[in-house]
Amino acid sequence: MGHRNLSHYHHHHLEKEQHQSVDGLLTLFTKANHDLTSVHNKLEKEFQQVYPDNVNPMKLVSRIKKVQDEMFTLKEQCRELLAAKQDLIDKARATLVGNRSLLQRLQLSAGVPVISDSDDPSYASFNQVIDEWTTQVRSRTEDESPESGEDINQMLFSAIVHDN
Repeated sequence: MGHRNLSHYHHHHLEKEQHQSVDGLLTLFTKANHDLTSVHNKLEKEFQQVYPDNVNPMKLVSRIKKVQDEMFTLKEQCRELLAAKQDLIDKARATLVGNRSLLQRLQLSAGVPVISDSDDPSYASFNQVIDEWTTQVRSRTEDESPESGEDINQMLFSAIVHDN
């Protein structure tokens, strides 16, 4: 009987010790947190006295952080914009090429002289714009992709990814 009481006492004692050590930890954390806060406030006060507002190191740090976050968002939007632009170009090209061959078939069947690509100024300028765009993307990705037959959308993507 006495033995059972002893183990019960021992168990209870252990539990109490564990509670105490947890409490101790909590107190430590609370104190540390409080200390950090007061250091932060002290620094802030000191910086406010020493530095004019625009060069306050603490303000600069938070501004840099904000700029970094904005940069990330901007990069995402840029990526979406470029993808959308490429999509638009692909669709425009498909539509234009389709319409042209339709027109040429009509001209043929109507016995009208067929306008060649080189004699069509708007088609030529459209192709020039597309070629410039492709060259622009390609020049930005030259170092990463030696194969020139690569998909332009793929190149675009790597251009943005490697640009930071």
